Amino acid sequence: MKERLSLKIHGIVQGVGFRPFVHKLVRNYGLHGYIRNCSSGVEMELEGEREKLEELLRALPEKAPRLALIQDMEHSFSRELQGFESFEIMRSSREKLNNTLVSPDICICDDCLRELRDRSDRRYGYPFINCTNCGPRFTIIKDLPYDRAKTSMDVFPMCPDCEREYGDIENRRYHAQPDCCDKCGPRVFYLDGEGKELWGDGIQLARERLKNGGIVAVKGLGGMHLACLWDDEASVRKLRRRKQRDEKPFALMCRDVECAKKLCRVSAAEEKLLESYQRPIALLRKKEPGLEYLSENGYLGIMLPYTPLHYLLMGEDIDMLVMTSANLSDRPIMYKNGEALRELAGIADGFLLHNREIQTRCDDSLCWELEGKEYFVRRSRGYVPYPLVMKRELRDILACGAEQKASFCLSKGSYVFQSQHMGDLKNLETLENYRQQIEHFKKLFDIRPQAAACDMHPDYMSTAYAEELDIPLIRVQHHHAHMCSCMADNNLDGDIIALVWDGSGYGLDAAGWGGECLVGGFRDFSRFGHILPLAMPGGDRAVKETDRLAFSLLAASGLDASQIPGADSYGKMMEAGLNCPLSSGMGRLFDAAAAILGIKTRCSYEGQGAVLLEAAAAENERACYPYVMEGSPLVFDWREMVRAMVRDLNEGAGRDIIAARFINTLVDMAVETVKAAGRETGLDRVCLSGGSFQNMYIMGRLPQLLRAAGFKVYHHGRVSCNDEGLALGQLMIADAKLRG
Repeated sequence: MKERLSLKIHGIVQGVGFRPFVHKLVRNYGLHGYIRNCSSGVEMELEGEREKLEELLRALPEKAPRLALIQDMEHSFSRELQGFESFEIMRSSREKLNNTLVSPDICICDDCLRELRDRSDRRYGYPFINCTNCGPRFTIIKDLPYDRAKTSMDVFPMCPDCEREYGDIENRRYHAQPDCCDKCGPRVFYLDGEGKELWGDGIQLARERLKNGGIVAVKGLGGMHLACLWDDEASVRKLRRRKQRDEKPFALMCRDVECAKKLCRVSAAEEKLLESYQRPIALLRKKEPGLEYLSENGYLGIMLPYTPLHYLLMGEDIDMLVMTSANLSDRPIMYKNGEALRELAGIADGFLLHNREIQTRCDDSLCWELEGKEYFVRRSRGYVPYPLVMKRELRDILACGAEQKASFCLSKGSYVFQSQHMGDLKNLETLENYRQQIEHFKKLFDIRPQAAACDMHPDYMSTAYAEELDIPLIRVQHHHAHMCSCMADNNLDGDIIALVWDGSGYGLDAAGWGGECLVGGFRDFSRFGHILPLAMPGGDRAVKETDRLAFSLLAASGLDASQIPGADSYGKMMEAGLNCPLSSGMGRLFDAAAAILGIKTRCSYEGQGAVLLEAAAAENERACYPYVMEGSPLVFDWREMVRAMVRDLNEGAGRDIIAARFINTLVDMAVETVKAAGRETGLDRVCLSGGSFQNMYIMGRLPQLLRAAGFKVYHHGRVSCNDEGLALGQLMIADAKLRG
């Protein structure tokens, strides 16, 4: 007997070829009815034999397209038939509430790449080739439901050939919203350094400029890159000079994994990450020291091409390109043609642009591979706006994040939507982008926050923004947010022990915290331990002028610091207590150690000393220095360690050995601190969070040692351990407090 199945599916089911997949499946089972996008996902009405309808229900999650994510299926059966005689993909509808999930941007698929290179294919060499399995999504969407009319493709009506594909169920472009070809789609063009468009093949003109040592601005999926040949050191240094990026590493785009292996060690897990459809920048260890003009540390950031335009630009003869985000002075990545031509004048020698508008700027994601999954520095293109799924339903909350590596989170039901990377909230341009993206996410996912959460720091722009909102505001201590971010990342409840190590954050006592051992959960926490606070002569200047921190560390340890330039001035400042705030930040301890060893005394970016200290550390050194831990809270007194470091230095020990022993000491201290916390609390779960845990020397040792000591260890995997991931912790704390 025939029955009617009413079905609603929630999840990522728009823009991923889901409706065409269902169409084929329904035809195989001999069913009739319809499917359409709606604001809660997709909805279907199907009629046929009950057995076939039940088979379809089982097959949907098992055979769904790889990019689809079925979170929930609501269904009911009825014997009241509508008398459907065929199956139809109907026009989308919009309900009162919007529960649709949006797919991230996806790298070009193998099928489209084959067509791109096939001279007999009608899309041969077309830089905007895509299908239901690949291409732009998040960066072109204006609103939902996900239909062409609500994307940047609305100004490009399909030609008859593309329309035929769009309506052909046997074609993989069946209902692919960005479907296009060179007859009806966007076009690419090249302009010289003066902004004058040149006639000819834009991609070929750009390739010629690159090969002649030029710097070319390239418009991609979520914004602009600045590109030049990787092995032309003069061009790379010219790019550094023009962009005023003297020392910070550049990312490379490699044509394939084999090219990456020429420069880096690439494990099987890292190769899988490089070739994943997200195509992040993967931080890979150099095969051997060198290439400092690209990266001064032990890693290179490597990504593979992820758009057809990238593949065409590299061709068969360009193995690798420097490919760095086009932004100025900590401002957001540029994404509009006019902005690039205006702001990059004098930096770029040419511009490879196109006329498909980017609706939402989205920088490249950046990560290591750790224990088989991503370990993010930056979670952005390829991952955003994919939601984080929590174990419980949450209030609708906006968490505003911090200042550095700004991001926000919005919650709805069991979903948390974290924003893409936006940079540091230190200028009006970044703040405006931050505001715009909050409004875009609220509209896209139909979220009306009932409350907001922010950092306790009174001077953060994110805090000022939160204070303007006409909803209840919950202020969250910085390191408590880090702790709870890692808990939420791993879907933990209850109380845990947390090591939270970062540069600095506003403490409950208004001092700078950052080398913390905390105990607690979402509702509350206590400070079990921390490192001995370090005076920072000149305040924030000491973050960049780290010889100030070296002076402070040496002086506090009873050692001669007179050889440091400005020693007299720093000494007087410390004696008078003038502009010498105290910080227990682990990042500051790293900076001071790097300066003492002569590795870095003037930093061009935050944390540079710590990065270079890690790069200098001898991998096989196992010794550590003596240290003292005492008091309640338990304080790590680093003075004996510093005295031993200086003694080693004076006796001619290599900086690599001293750097390794310094880090080994911190790892040993961390294990002993956690053991003490475990004995006192009876807890056996440990979370690691904060930017200092981007040190892979530490992450290659500390988790294993803690596990060997009997602890269950959790680190980040879905969000960044640095301040970018902090908004997730704020949100979870706010939700817990609202529940009382």
